[in-house]
Amino acid sequence: MKQPRFDFLSPSPFITTGSLALSLLALVWIVTNGLNYGIDFAGGNEVQVRFTSPPKVEELRKYVSGKGFSKPSVQTFGDEENEFLIFIENVDSEEEEGKNTAAIEGLIKSFKNDFSEQGVEIRKVDSVGPQIGSELRKKGILAIFYSLIMILIYLAIRFDYKYAPAAVVCLFHDAVLTLWIFALFNLVVSVQTLAALLAIIGYSLNDTIVTFDRIRENGEYFGKKESFFKLCNRSINDVLSRTLLTSITTMVAVGVMWFYTDGVIKDFAFTLGVGVVIGTYSSIYVATPLVIFIDRFQKKRKAV
Repeated sequence: MKQPRFDFLSPSPFITTGSLALSLLALVWIVTNGLNYGIDFAGGNEVQVRFTSPPKVEELRKYVSGKGFSKPSVQTFGDEENEFLIFIENVDSEEEEGKNTAAIEGLIKSFKNDFSEQGVEIRKVDSVGPQIGSELRKKGILAIFYSLIMILIYLAIRFDYKYAPAAVVCLFHDAVLTLWIFALFNLVVSVQTLAALLAIIGYSLNDTIVTFDRIRENGEYFGKKESFFKLCNRSINDVLSRTLLTSITTMVAVGVMWFYTDGVIKDFAFTLGVGVVIGTYSSIYVATPLVIFIDRFQKKRKAV
């Protein structure tokens, strides 16, 4: 795209306000309804089972419930749909946890006995205690919080005080909306999801910094001729080709991972794909309009 001149920012007051309002509503939704934490964060037991002649998901769920496990989660795993992941929640007390461990061992023996004709194979059994899960969840939240604080400090030093809050709010917007999509579709939030969220923060920040850097460069050449609003619009157009090419090539790589892999890599690719789309949008319609708002606020204060 040679010298595009789209008017991105004229509708930005409405779009940015709507985006920020949506992110706040998403945050309320997440706090109210919670997230579907995997065993990494919630604690519990995960049993991976493969069958030569697989039963139906509902049949397997009833079987596990009949063994005394409340609200087990059963989902298919793999392209052939002959493999299942069974999630069983942990209990709180240590005494009951010991009973729970014995019950898991009994469930595995029952599988081998009751589904022997269907070619059952226990592929993996993972267990995470409730205290360990809670600690991992706390450290994950702190990791995101500390990364945003360090980004705020870096941008304040690298650019100007008006750029740092805009970038951090933009990154918060991206992370919350990505988690909201997980909450809406009841997707499992695991350590891999957290890793993808941190990657999204880095990706979105990179895109935002490129735009901010062009705003600063253009300010040296056009600052006296154009308003800051027009300067920002010009800068978004200047880096538009770079933004689209980077996003498209990243989405191609993420799409390949999502279609041709499974398990952890597939979850990571899905999270990253959602974040790339939201991050590309937010660098134009969240970060830059907030910089304009802060710039106007600073000028009004100086004029008083």
